Amino acid sequence: MKSAFASVRKVPIVAIFCSFGLIFGRSGSGKTTLLQLLAGLSSPSSGSIEIQRYGSDGKPTQSPELLRPERVGIVFQFPERYFLAQTVLEEVTFGWPRQRGSIELKQQLTFRLQAAINSVGLNGIPLDKDPKTLSGGYKRRLALAIQLMQVPDLLLLDEPLAGLDWKARADVVKLLKHLKKEVTLLVVSHDLKELAPLVDQSWRMDMGGFLKEEPLPV
Repeated sequence: MKSAFASVRKVPIVAIFCSFGLIFGRSGSGKTTLLQLLAGLSSPSSGSIEIQRYGSDGKPTQSPELLRPERVGIVFQFPERYFLAQTVLEEVTFGWPRQRGSIELKQQLTFRLQAAINSVGLNGIPLDKDPKTLSGGYKRRLALAIQLMQVPDLLLLDEPLAGLDWKARADVVKLLKHLKKEVTLLVVSHDLKELAPLVDQSWRMDMGGFLKEEPLPV
């Protein structure tokens, strides 16, 4: 199923009939603030945020429902700055419940771990490796894996290509092309040329946080 989100203002639902949406605009216009609102890291001063699910025919499958923050993943710009653990495995599983769980829970978490690692192409990296020693591209892969562990309905990315060399940028673009088949992605970026082939729908954000659906500039 594919997802959509609503504006935090009292306006009609803004539908995303796609798996890769991109928001662009001038710095300071409010793009990152919007991602924080969608992720539940900030609260709107008025209105609400809802999600609309669609089937493969583009038609709604149910009534809109409030967007639950726990169903939203977010990868910040330079996410590697927030790594805390000593190994890749500890970093990916940092948010796991520490208390004893049932065998079923452990099996579910193990399946999620393997699926996330495979999805981002980290299966060739030793799980006992220090995350800080990974290349820039692999650090972004690890940050994505951490969010995919939660199996989100919506994955938000803030400037996913920032600070990477040309090879790492190409690798991340290739990875996002794969991920858009698995989860709805909403990306904020200034790197329009590199991401353009992936984009299904795009919006320009003007100063003051006003969104307008608009094709990417050529």
